[in-house]
Amino acid sequence: MSHVDDAAANDRHNQKMRKLKASHDKIVAGKTIEKGLLIVHTGAGKGKTTAALGMVCRAIGHGFKVGVVQFVKGAWDTGEMAVLNAFPDQVTVKVLGEGFTWDTQDRAKDIASARRAWDEAKAMIMDPANKLVLCDELNIVLRYEYLPLEEVIDFLRRKPADTHVIVTGRNAKAELMEIADLVTEMTLVKHPFRAGVKAQPGIEF
Repeated sequence: MSHVDDAAANDRHNQKMRKLKASHDKIVAGKTIEKGLLIVHTGAGKGKTTAALGMVCRAIGHGFKVGVVQFVKGAWDTGEMAVLNAFPDQVTVKVLGEGFTWDTQDRAKDIASARRAWDEAKAMIMDPANKLVLCDELNIVLRYEYLPLEEVIDFLRRKPADTHVIVTGRNAKAELMEIADLVTEMTLVKHPFRAGVKAQPGIEF
């Protein structure tokens, strides 16, 4: 391709990008609502909690106060918790899970843990100091009916207008997704665990 052809291609590209920018700027200018969002991360793919914690870190970077409640995973020694613990003035973390249900094998204990975690989550959400609250693996709790779905939906419908709430976990209930502002489904395409690779620090925890 000659320099003349390069120049023509560059000019066509630049004109196209100018049109795209003008169109994009017009769309952005029309978006004026600011509100606390209900965000759901679900699906069989890896990355639901990871993405949510990325949003937590983003909130920390803006100087916001954040609450994190872990409903299931229990007291894992995770890298992200080490990071969050470095910001005690901004982040409150409550690890209230007893582990996955196949680990505990005690439904009554799981239900009691879910209730404690939900009570903590509600208190964090209602605290005006918190800008964002992460309810990690709440979807799992709802899937196994450890909490009444109607109670959770009713509370989240009435959450403070300026507070962001993130709910993670597989198999999100249709009723929850219906009231959410943002729903992302992580799709499993390929996972090293199926090839015999164990969970590794820095990747899974």
